Amino acid sequence: MSASSAPSELKLHKKSGTLELVYNQGTSHTLTAEFLRVHSPSAEVRGHGKGQEVLQTGKRDVKITSLETVGNYAIKPSFDDGHNTGIYSWDYLLELATNQKSLWQEYLVKLQAAGATRDPLPPDTQVIQVKPAPSD
Repeated sequence: MSASSAPSELKLHKKSGTLELVYNQGTSHTLTAEFLRVHSPSAEVRGHGKGQEVLQTGKRDVKITSLETVGNYAIKPSFDDGHNTGIYSWDYLLELATNQKSLWQEYLVKLQAAGATRDPLPPDTQVIQVKPAPSD
């Protein structure tokens, strides 16, 4: 981790659902809770290896409920959908911020290809993932 990737200040704007990263150089970046949630570095989202990523859907309205610092190198946000296992290093946050536009477009393309949506399902909806049986 480079010292220049550490923000000097973090501002959690709960009403707008954004996290603002402020840097000593006078720059700042704003990331939405939805963007952070779908790009969580957790194994739950990234999987345990290439090709094991799990597409996050229905996260349009997700909010960050709290932030916790992890040493001097990262934060661990808690989201209102129960997700709280992603540890976002300063380097990873800066990578997300500087590549936000292209990462967001890639995410939208993946959603469309999967026939999925950013909108959450109604609370009374149960989803069961069915894996096709292996063919002989």
